Amino acid sequence: MNETEALVAFAALSNVTRLRIFRDLVRAGPNGRNAGDVAAGVGASPSRASFHLAALTKSKLVSSSQSAREVIYRAEFDNIGAFVQYFLEDCCANDAGVRACCVGGGKC
Repeated sequence: MNETEALVAFAALSNVTRLRIFRDLVRAGPNGRNAGDVAAGVGASPSRASFHLAALTKSKLVSSSQSAREVIYRAEFDNIGAFVQYFLEDCCANDAGVRACCVGGGKC
């Protein structure tokens, strides 16, 4: 991940509805969820959820695919990992204390 991609990901997550959608899709795992279920899960109208899902898809933290008549959204775990790795290694200078918090072995 480069700086520009990281900025797009940070921007995508800097909205409460998008962050809720992102968490919802991470919890859904590799099967993902359809757009209507995502909207209902975060209490957003379908059009509002679609707007936020587009921003998350642009960030590459989320992907979408067509399945019959519905769109399924999924968290992109490889890209999420690249984003976290970029943040830890570049922004946090690979600090041992910050790394320990992320892997659960240290006190934050």
